[in-house]
Amino acid sequence: MQKELPACPVETTLMLISDRWKVLILRDLLDGTKRFGELKKSIGSITQKVLTANLRSMEECDLLTRKVYAEVPPRVEYTLTETGYSLKPVLDAMTVWGTEYKKKYTGQV
Repeated sequence: MQKELPACPVETTLMLISDRWKVLILRDLLDGTKRFGELKKSIGSITQKVLTANLRSMEECDLLTRKVYAEVPPRVEYTLTETGYSLKPVLDAMTVWGTEYKKKYTGQV
């Protein structure tokens, strides 16, 4: 990826993960390698087209790798790269914050 990155580090992070689908893809891949169908099922309401576009974008940004197996039907697996996995503390902090917010405003956990 040879894009011009924003001067602000927060803006750079948001550029990479600001889409809600990307955060959910990261969340699911933190547990390990997943196939396309597993990701689609886990995320739920995402369309195949949108999932594909997000996965390609994340691959271009070196957040995940895509491995295609020469089988019929083709099997494709996605795995976080070291860069993608390094976002774990960010997602962990979002989980803690979201849990506290839900408790405060809804009484739910």
